[in-house]
Amino acid sequence: MARIFITGSSTGLGLAAALSLLTDGHEVILHARNPERASALRREGTTATAIVTGDLSLLADARSIAEQVNALGRVDAVIHNAGLYGETGKGRTTEGHSVMTAVNILAPYVLTALIERPKRLVYMSSGLHRGGSPALDDIDWTKRRWQPGQAYGDTKLQIVALAFAVARAWPDTFSNAVDPGWVRTRMGGSSAPVDIATGQATQSWLASSEDAAARTSGGYWHAMRREAPAAPASDTVYQDRLLAELARLTGVYLGD
Repeated sequence: MARIFITGSSTGLGLAAALSLLTDGHEVILHARNPERASALRREGTTATAIVTGDLSLLADARSIAEQVNALGRVDAVIHNAGLYGETGKGRTTEGHSVMTAVNILAPYVLTALIERPKRLVYMSSGLHRGGSPALDDIDWTKRRWQPGQAYGDTKLQIVALAFAVARAWPDTFSNAVDPGWVRTRMGGSSAPVDIATGQATQSWLASSEDAAARTSGGYWHAMRREAPAAPASDTVYQDRLLAELARLTGVYLGD
């Protein structure tokens, strides 16, 4: 039995993964954006071990979430599920960051650095990472004209590179990225071809399975199979430059 923390797990793929893992007998720590949503989850009768709260668009809240998780004791795995797509990522946070950049890459980076190191890390990406730009001079969108599709692709390329950088830096931790496909969720819409049970399966398996294939690191996964990602994600120079830029933007450094 594993203890697993899942970001963005009050709805959608995150909640589906949580329910699957709970059914399999694992302990799950949920994350909700605010106390109101956490209360709603409790009213819905969740059997999760705990629910931590915080707005992942805010670095201060990301730090708080890490503190809340650490206070509950070391977890075996973290699924970095939370993410924004399209116009939901438009605008800037009260801390001055692009909302999409903050949620999709800054928060996972901060949580990775500050949560006591687990045995497994799973980062949610997308097939759209293949259209992401490897340029790192303006990942916070302070100079460029806002383009939601490009911003999403960029962050999803960055999250794969982060997963691979962590796999390289922390050889005792299994770190992988997952493309769940186009899933029928509130984000994906009703016309998406992948059902939610299928969409959550790969990340839940990577976070908990004792199968030899799941106990590997530095992979990009889709539909339970390892695939080749966009080339920049595997470039160690790009990975190191990304880590340096994330450290600069957040003031948090990933430990060796």
